[in-house]
Amino acid sequence: MIARVRAGEPEAYAELVRAHTGIALRAAAALGAGADAEDVVQQAFVKAYGALGRFRDGAAFKPWLLSIVANETRNTVRTAARQRTLADREAAFAEAEPLIPESADPAVATLEAERRAALLSALEQLSEEHRLVVTYRYLLDMDEPDTAQALGWPRGTVKSRLNRALKKLGRLLPDFRPREGGDERE
Repeated sequence: MIARVRAGEPEAYAELVRAHTGIALRAAAALGAGADAEDVVQQAFVKAYGALGRFRDGAAFKPWLLSIVANETRNTVRTAARQRTLADREAAFAEAEPLIPESADPAVATLEAERRAALLSALEQLSEEHRLVVTYRYLLDMDEPDTAQALGWPRGTVKSRLNRALKKLGRLLPDFRPREGGDERE
């Protein structure tokens, strides 16, 4: 696909944008872009397009794009005049992708919403590195190799920071358990 874009085929980049917009929006929202998530993602796609000449052949596009989204989100958050509240972040993340089907039992939906709010609150208490690794690995459902590539860290660093972050979350949220069934490639 990248070769088609480099060859000047505009529809090829449009396909990449369509394929990755959802996860890019979720990443921007989860990393704190709030109401600016769409702007962040649009700017990230523009920067990615401009940087395609530096994209390494054979590398995965998604982690590379998400690292650009993370940088753009950081820049947006740093330059924002006001601090985003947890409620803003929760609302933006929930809008990016509904997690509870409309047909769900209201009691279950309420418990899930409370659990999610508690998790996001606990994530706010982590260092930036720990928050990033947990967000990529669990909220964006990326495996370890893709998380390492997206963050530009060695895989061992991802493992150790994830381990420390989960221990801290365990202390902050005694009932916290990451979802099982994630793809762990060794």
